Amino acid sequence: MPNLPLVSIITPSFNQARYLESTIQSVLGQDYARIEYIIIDGGSTDGSVDVIQKYKGRLAWWVSEQDQGQTDAINKGFNRATGDILAWLNSDDTYNAGAISAAVKYLTENPGVAMVYADCDFINEQGDVIGKFNSAQTDIRRLREGYVHIPQQSMFFRAKYWREIGPLDPSFYFAMDYDLWTRIAARATIKYLAGQTWANFRLHTSGKTTSADDRCWPEMLRVHYREGGGFFSVIVAKYYLRKIIGPLWKWRIKQNKERRL
Repeated sequence: MPNLPLVSIITPSFNQARYLESTIQSVLGQDYARIEYIIIDGGSTDGSVDVIQKYKGRLAWWVSEQDQGQTDAINKGFNRATGDILAWLNSDDTYNAGAISAAVKYLTENPGVAMVYADCDFINEQGDVIGKFNSAQTDIRRLREGYVHIPQQSMFFRAKYWREIGPLDPSFYFAMDYDLWTRIAARATIKYLAGQTWANFRLHTSGKTTSADDRCWPEMLRVHYREGGGFFSVIVAKYYLRKIIGPLWKWRIKQNKERRL
């Protein structure tokens, strides 16, 4: 038991009481023995604290206080973490059984790999699977081109890289994970394990992906230019192509819906 690496999981949360208990149970129900679970709540007023207190005896630490948002909460959690392997799981997402054990096994057997991730399903508000995240192997070159394909929910990385390149940039609202991945991938190998589904990404009307997706690509471009990238590049071309196609695609969906009525 003591020889197993300690895994620190951070859950940032704010007014997600409807989904929070499922998230907590998916972490505490893992078959891996050495989990340090930390919940950082941003001062919720919807009953989230009552949910957290039901499990406080099994948490390494938790707090409910006003913060500067998700990125700040994750940084706060990792600053308290003492694990050898780190991950964060948002308060509306869940792990599948055996996810942590599988991630630890791979990282233990492959000491040269800095970060590992696997497949992830999309789920709806009721927890039903409604699709699959487009996961794929990537690396620093492809990340810099906007070829991301990493589901944050299924990602685990070595704490040594957090100590070397952390914290997350608090100015990022959406692409703080992309920023972290590019910094890790610039130093060591990241690995995708196809055929293993470790997590579930919940899509709902109040989720960040639904409500603020237009903020992601501009933040990714900030990383690109910060690292010396130029205007004539793949990621910039993708950004402008999305700006052109995006409204047309939304208009087409709207037209199709109206025809069905």
